[in-house]
Amino acid sequence: MEERKVTSTNYENEQKLLQCPVTYTLSMIGGRWKAAIIWQLSDGPVRFGNLRDRVGKVSDRMLVKQLRELQADGLVRRESYPEVPPRVEYALTEKGRSLEPVLDAILNWGLTNTGA
Repeated sequence: MEERKVTSTNYENEQKLLQCPVTYTLSMIGGRWKAAIIWQLSDGPVRFGNLRDRVGKVSDRMLVKQLRELQADGLVRRESYPEVPPRVEYALTEKGRSLEPVLDAILNWGLTNTGA
């Protein structure tokens, strides 16, 4: 989530909103690619290139940004291996795994309401 100045009205409003559990949850998985990233990582660790291919038409820059936000929120961990060529894998943390039932519910709701 974007950092705001502590003295701003927007910051105060944001802090009040985040006290609501629903708003807090949506702030964690909100964003165009975050839910898709979490969904793809639910099967286990994935390398960056494979994750990009699985998620869809996301740019490298945007994928890195979303992964960093998910890491900062404690939902995703990044594991770097000292190999040649370098290997980096992303995986869900326990906190990230706890979102799996939430995403399953969102999936079911979407299937029910899109006619799919």
